[in-house]
Amino acid sequence: MVSGRILHGRELRGTHRVDADVVVCGGGAGGSMAARELARAGKDVVLLEEGGDHLPRDFTQREDEMLPMLFQDMAGRRTDDLAIAILSGRGLGGSTVHNQNLCKRTPDVLLAHWRDDLGVEGVGPEDLSPLYDEVERDLGVRRIEDHRVNVHNQVIQRGVEALGWAGGRLSHNRDERCIGSGFCELGCAYDGKLNARRVLVPQIVEAGGRIYADCRVERVLHDGRRVSGVSATLLGAGGETRGTLEARARAVCLAGSAIGSPAMALRSGVPDPWGTLGRGLRLHPAAVVAGLFDRPIEAWRGVPQSYECTELLDLSPGSERRVWLVPSFAHPIGTASIMPGFGPALHREMRRYPRLAVLAAMVHDETAGRVYLDGDRTRIEYEPTHEDREQLAKGIEAGAKILLAAGASECVVPALPLIRIRSERDLDAVTAERFLPHDARLTAVHPMGSMRMGPDPKTSVTDPRGACHALEGLWVADGSLFPTSIGVPPQISIYTFGMKVARAVAQG
Repeated sequence: MVSGRILHGRELRGTHRVDADVVVCGGGAGGSMAARELARAGKDVVLLEEGGDHLPRDFTQREDEMLPMLFQDMAGRRTDDLAIAILSGRGLGGSTVHNQNLCKRTPDVLLAHWRDDLGVEGVGPEDLSPLYDEVERDLGVRRIEDHRVNVHNQVIQRGVEALGWAGGRLSHNRDERCIGSGFCELGCAYDGKLNARRVLVPQIVEAGGRIYADCRVERVLHDGRRVSGVSATLLGAGGETRGTLEARARAVCLAGSAIGSPAMALRSGVPDPWGTLGRGLRLHPAAVVAGLFDRPIEAWRGVPQSYECTELLDLSPGSERRVWLVPSFAHPIGTASIMPGFGPALHREMRRYPRLAVLAAMVHDETAGRVYLDGDRTRIEYEPTHEDREQLAKGIEAGAKILLAAGASECVVPALPLIRIRSERDLDAVTAERFLPHDARLTAVHPMGSMRMGPDPKTSVTDPRGACHALEGLWVADGSLFPTSIGVPPQISIYTFGMKVARAVAQG
């Protein structure tokens, strides 16, 4: 039995070779869960993570230091047209290190759609509910307690209730170590998150799994029929090459996100006879609206997101209500980066920062984007359809109504020029045309669907178990698998599919 341990590329030099039963590429929610399950099943597992192994002592709560450390492309990843910022995690634990701990299952109506309409067996509510139960128990998921609802979320709740709209308390995976510092997205210096790094990584090591951080997978090795392992580069603290690693195995599990996994498969020349690889990308594009209040809100204090509005969220196929509304707030650099203007104009807007409450309108998108390669560079093609832009407009209009109902004197939508809303009469300015590229600022934090599962190799990359149709021994265990957008935060579903796929891999 190989003893489990964590090795760091920045501490290694030269050429290394290891043998294993399974190589897992990516240490986020899906990869960590898959590696734990496989190690516990008695498999010799090697997990390779491109980013570093960052611990609470490393989290300084400074945006200029944490964003480059914890996010892909130093938090600068964008779509081809530079119109949508995409925030994806990088490091052992992946996006679970910096996310805000929101835990929602993929709604049953979508799981039934995948099963009944798209023919994806084994993903119905009755199939996944026991797995979700396991995941939520392992990660300590629970409804946010009353005392953790901060002023910002209380304001949003007041607006929703004043309108008589649907809303409710959210669930998180955090424990008593959480002090409500509000710095979740910059890594928790207090180790209050029950995330992949804190919960699963020690369990992988305890079960005998080997983990390499600072280890970028370059290629999946294969002969066109089946995989034989991966080749990787060992990285120094600054991203420089320190050495190489070849990991030989009969099974390779991609878990590098819905952007990283298809890029890795394309770079490796994985057979793609029907041109499905990298296509079908969903992002959950989101815009924000801020409300100005006559008293301090100080939305950066406390648990960031504890309340949701679901008035505009109906995930039934063909629905015209595809918007999830949730409180959203950024620290000063993040806020300043999305507010238009320079010098005195920007200064005036930022002086109002303590009195702002902010809602994000996130769309359950039908736009089908694409991950592709331009040489060795990963590119992302995605421009929201008119229908999805209409949903964004509906969401921002609804968000402004909530903020006005809560007592805001003015609402502002970051756009060029700014959209200012002082009463419902001003809502006519919020149209789908304001969400064309480079007008209203859009962000995305939930890439999915670029290696979707399904029964037909002509329309899907993997089968319903997560096994690649075109290459034996290649598996996928992240949000790439989802056949459609899921309309809610995906972390719990990614953990769950990581568990599901790993158990299929273990069975051979």
